[in-house]
Amino acid sequence: MRPTSIRLGIDLGGTKTEIIALQADGAVALRRRVATPKDYAAMLQAVTTLVAGAEQELGARGSVGMAIPGSESLGSGLIKNANTTYLIGKPLRRDLEKALERPVRLANDANCFVLSEASDGAGAGAGTVFGVIAGTGVGGGVVVNGKVMQGAHGVTGEWGHIPLPAPNIAEVSEAPLCYCGKRGCLEVWCSGPGLAADFLRDPLRPSHLSGATGTSPSNASHEGEAGLSYPDITAELISASDHPAAVAAMTRWMDRFARALATMVNILDPDVIVLGGGLSNIGRLYRDLPPLVERYAFNLGGPPKIVKNVHGDSSGVRGAAWLWPE
Repeated sequence: MRPTSIRLGIDLGGTKTEIIALQADGAVALRRRVATPKDYAAMLQAVTTLVAGAEQELGARGSVGMAIPGSESLGSGLIKNANTTYLIGKPLRRDLEKALERPVRLANDANCFVLSEASDGAGAGAGTVFGVIAGTGVGGGVVVNGKVMQGAHGVTGEWGHIPLPAPNIAEVSEAPLCYCGKRGCLEVWCSGPGLAADFLRDPLRPSHLSGATGTSPSNASHEGEAGLSYPDITAELISASDHPAAVAAMTRWMDRFARALATMVNILDPDVIVLGGGLSNIGRLYRDLPPLVERYAFNLGGPPKIVKNVHGDSSGVRGAAWLWPE
């Protein structure tokens, strides 16, 4: 087998674990997916098998980076804040290095997203890139001069758990509880479920929303008049609807998102902001957000550059590979 000549990236997801092999120029040489194992030991074995199989097929040894749904405590080396709970408290990097017989680099999946986009995606060539993931949750990461900023505790870019900036009286009184234990985090205001929940609080909301084709969900189970849930209401439907309640919810969501981004712009002043996650597919974001962010930020003198990701769902695994830029 030849010396190291490829970058291997692994994305450990909740249901799927993916490996990618990138050539020196970023071209994809190999890509494979398997179901994510249900326990820690089986996961280590699956990753070892994926790496061995990729290297055997390509006839080359690779550097290994891994995107994880959590972060590594920089003092102890143990995993924390992981959605895949069997990782919590485990020395993942040490165990992988022992199994693979080489150094391994780990990073949060949001950090891998922004590193991918900063390396050869929508933020390529920019000095400072702030990557935003807005979908089921709200997360982010920062890359400066091609390197992920981890911070002293490994939480740089976790803007989803700062309070909504400049809340009005209604936002203070209605601030939802976040899973982290605090109220009014960006996670509960600016995520897809946050948008849907805000729409549902509107007493003028309709009993259903039409989809993009103009048809209503056939299996709707709406209980709006009782103040309960609308299982079929999603951020996608709200953003596509012209119903006044949906338009109002989108306007409020956009304003909150802009306030949140303005706070990060004041701190980082990034060259480019790259949006990812399901909400990044809302086209009007790239037209309406920049002037709103400029209005809320401190004396920018021009709107920030806000762009859609290039690599989409591949950004996590690509970014894991790019944890080894050399």
